[in-house]
Amino acid sequence: MRVNAIALAISAFCTTGAFAAKNTPTLEEKLAKLEARLESAENRAAQAEAQIQVLQQQQTVTTQKNTSVNVESAEPVTPSAVPKLTLSGYGDIKFYGDVEFNMDAASKTGSLTSMKTSANKDWAPGSNERWDINGRLLLGFDGYRRMDNGNFAGFSVQPLADLTGKMNLDDAVFFFGTENDWQVKVGRFEAYDMFPLNQDTFVEYSGNTANDLYSYGYGYIYMMKEGRGRSDSGGNFLLSKTVDNWYFEVNTLLENGSTLFVDKQYHGVDLDNEKNVAYVRPVISWQNGGFSTAIAMESNLVNNAYGYRDASGKWVDQSDRTGYGLTMTWNGQKADPENGTVINLNTAYMDATDEKDFTAGINGLWRKFELGYIYAHNEIDQFNTTSFNAECENDCWITDPGDYDIHTLHASYLFDNVMKMKNFNIYLGAYASWVEAHPNEGDGNNDSRYGGRVRFKYYL
Repeated sequence: MRVNAIALAISAFCTTGAFAAKNTPTLEEKLAKLEARLESAENRAAQAEAQIQVLQQQQTVTTQKNTSVNVESAEPVTPSAVPKLTLSGYGDIKFYGDVEFNMDAASKTGSLTSMKTSANKDWAPGSNERWDINGRLLLGFDGYRRMDNGNFAGFSVQPLADLTGKMNLDDAVFFFGTENDWQVKVGRFEAYDMFPLNQDTFVEYSGNTANDLYSYGYGYIYMMKEGRGRSDSGGNFLLSKTVDNWYFEVNTLLENGSTLFVDKQYHGVDLDNEKNVAYVRPVISWQNGGFSTAIAMESNLVNNAYGYRDASGKWVDQSDRTGYGLTMTWNGQKADPENGTVINLNTAYMDATDEKDFTAGINGLWRKFELGYIYAHNEIDQFNTTSFNAECENDCWITDPGDYDIHTLHASYLFDNVMKMKNFNIYLGAYASWVEAHPNEGDGNNDSRYGGRVRFKYYL
């Protein structure tokens, strides 16, 4: 019995050993399994790398579509928190700049006309020669979005910094419409230019806004700008429509109308502002090839907006002003940019309370040289000299009712691509103005002014 048990145990052990020997993998089988595992790991790594590349491409596209600036944290930057510059995806953003500095020399600081011929507004009338460095730096920021059907909307803001240490603003406007069809603009801007001066460098009548255009005691070169816009005391609302070669525009300027006059004085009286004015300025323009023409008018629709009270206390309205304009342009540079000429012919007429003004001008640009002439005639029906200050009494040349003529020659020359930079230009400008006074009483008199300028123009 004991022998049988021992034999049974030995038999079971041998059977188990044989079974184990039979199921133990060989070295070749182990190597084959290890190689298979390595191939599987490589495949998984390749798939993970591909997924990472796809995620990186998606992140890059998302970053390119965004357009707003998001500051994640004001704390020190760490690898886990990096500041981002992202876009909102609503449209195109444009940032640009315009640097303009002038070196001026003029015969006198006193004006022949109401218009300033210097960007420096601090020059007071006087008999001294003027040596002046002035100018400004403009930074522009525009946004624009266009849909597939041609609808668009956008904005533009242009802060200015000048050499007097002051901050100003050029344009601040919002607009929307359909391209090549209709448009609405609202804000601070200038409407259609009805008196273009070509490559103007020194006269700068085109650079004046709706404020401080008229100085009593001096001549007025009327250029259809009273209702054009860019006022410091109000804003514009403009509707425009394009039909084939035709362009239609109606600009409305709402502002304190007395700001048109320097120190709020007109014909020797101080103006009181009772209401804001509403200038309406319709323009009709036609263009075909290099030729274009436009007619326009501008008128204040608000009666008794500003005026004064006479010695008896009666209110005298001074806000009745209506102007008309015509301009024609031939632009040969469209067909021949190198040798084509640009010629402007402009006329304007103002019918105002106690005054009528007529202005005509012609100017031409060929290659880099510009030459122009402006004639202005002022017919003054009434003038009060009791409020003259001593400074103006010695320098003003409109002191009585009568007729006054102003003649102005202006010229400029362009040196472009200075130091082979396409965004850097230098302009040389000069002007000469003289007046002929024919008052109703007393003797007439003549006076003259002249000056030169070097302008540095740099675009960012």
